[in-house]
Amino acid sequence: MLKLGFVSAILADFGFEHVLNFASEHGFSCVEVMCWPTNNSDSRRYAGVTHLDVSSLTPQKIADVKYQLRSAGVSISALGYYPNPLDPDQEKAEFYIEHIKEVIRGAAKLGVPVVNTFVGRDTSKNITDNLALFADVWPGIVKVAEENNVKIGIENCPMFFTNDEWPGGKNLAISPSVWNRMFELIPSRALGLNYDPSHMIWQMMDEIKPIYQFKDRLHHIHLKDVKLYRDKLDQVGIMANPLEYHSPKLPGLGDVNWRGFFAALTDVRYRGPVVIEVEDKAYEGSITDVKSAILTSRNYLRQFLG
Repeated sequence: MLKLGFVSAILADFGFEHVLNFASEHGFSCVEVMCWPTNNSDSRRYAGVTHLDVSSLTPQKIADVKYQLRSAGVSISALGYYPNPLDPDQEKAEFYIEHIKEVIRGAAKLGVPVVNTFVGRDTSKNITDNLALFADVWPGIVKVAEENNVKIGIENCPMFFTNDEWPGGKNLAISPSVWNRMFELIPSRALGLNYDPSHMIWQMMDEIKPIYQFKDRLHHIHLKDVKLYRDKLDQVGIMANPLEYHSPKLPGLGDVNWRGFFAALTDVRYRGPVVIEVEDKAYEGSITDVKSAILTSRNYLRQFLG
């Protein structure tokens, strides 16, 4: 019913075929495949990973990828690329926008239904002004998605984890209020959410209600947990850098109500991919730890998946 997978970024040192084989060997039905440009210089954690180069999708390469997928018995849940297309540096923003479009076209060539990304944000502007910027920039991206019959899943991560992302983070799509405005400005059903419940927890919002409220916009799901440290929050407050009072964790090791989460998904008849995203620093010491993180997450989540 639900297709369990993982985000390929955590296996950054694996080649594409190696990622698929790992998924196949360990009972995963899909993978979200990272598609950062090969000339990318983003050194942010989990960024800059290229398991598929969409700029080199010749007919032969497309045939090879489809053969590898069939051989492994694994599908691609989405192609992933997470830059800041509303960057105030226009040259950077244009580069990001054009590559998002290229990833969308690549998804169409491969028969992949979804491209996951960020809306982006100009950190010098407030939410209202960023929504105006969104209304100017994003219709052109969504038009490419519509033309290629591909859906866009916007992850609800605020991208506020380092001091250079202060004060509001580098992704506008942070809350149900903002999502409502986004979908009013661009009503196209091609635009939806890659919903991650963990980001709601540390922003002090309910992680279950949006599943019901935005059931028709759930294009993709990320499975990541988060631990909120109340004693630390009491010391620094919500205006602090969020990593001062919370930490990403494997599913089951944090504060997400996973039973309620999966109950809601079944209530709204969601039938798409649910994909593990590993960002738990406790499991980054070695490739053995990384593999253990993926499999530990799988083992916990299987109780909800049958």
